[in-house]
Amino acid sequence: MADIERKEQEVPKYVKVREVMQLCEVSESRAYRIMQQLNKELEAQGFVTTSGRVSRKYLMERLYI
Repeated sequence: MADIERKEQEVPKYVKVREVMQLCEVSESRAYRIMQQLNKELEAQGFVTTSGRVSRKYLMERLYI
């Protein structure tokens, strides 16, 4: 039971476009461009990325949140 509660409280490691839209207060197309830019930056650093998602940690770091 404790494992179930812990999983419910965990914050996902990746954010999708809707969350980027809310955090940045931008349109969907702008949110996708932001995600694309961040993923390119991560790829340049040698990280594996997934289109349509971006690392929550890196997004927060780049937004100074």
